[in-house]
Amino acid sequence: MAKRVTRLGGLLAAYQRRDPAARSKLEIFLLYPGVHAVLYHRLAHWLYVHHRFFLARCVSQWNRFWTGIEIHPGAIIGHRLVIDHGMGIIIGETTEIGDDCLLYQGVTLGGTGKDKGKRHPTLGNNVLVGSGAKVLGPFTVGDNARIAAGAVVLGEVPPNATAVGVPAQVVRVAGKPVYYADDVDQIHMTDPLVEELAAMNRRVEELERELMDLRKAVCKTKEERTA
Repeated sequence: MAKRVTRLGGLLAAYQRRDPAARSKLEIFLLYPGVHAVLYHRLAHWLYVHHRFFLARCVSQWNRFWTGIEIHPGAIIGHRLVIDHGMGIIIGETTEIGDDCLLYQGVTLGGTGKDKGKRHPTLGNNVLVGSGAKVLGPFTVGDNARIAAGAVVLGEVPPNATAVGVPAQVVRVAGKPVYYADDVDQIHMTDPLVEELAAMNRRVEELERELMDLRKAVCKTKEERTA
């Protein structure tokens, strides 16, 4: 019992560290749906591993109705998971989430097919997944990785990396600790697709200038011939 109280205290403290709007542990415990979702899931998962599958699904469906967060009873969730807002989050059956992770609203940790066995992602420790991001498939997102808002991740993300875009590409890797999961700013990061489009736009402008110079040269040549 004392261990459970300690773990709950650690969870509430994690919310205080990561959510600037959190004022007190009592407020977090009573009013934050992310906390309720995790607590309901602990019960649903206990029932699941003890082969009380119908009761486990009942608890998880109540959890979904009450919090707007859908977590399959079979998912394995580590300690101090912070779910900020949380509405629309979906966590699949074979998902595994490490300690000290942070998920924003609209995140999907899902599969890519109907195969049996492991078909959902594994998140390491201290992973941040931004609003609306989709992580789909049975691969690993390494410790301290960061997935930008709206990204669609279809392959493995190394530890200490930042992945952005659709489909997601890694734009920061270990050795350059620019962003951390405790930094809740999800939007000020470079999208490689935007960079590529900007480069193409610059090239088009250069070609247009060269074409304009060529036209001027042709006109000048014509004028000299008729003079």
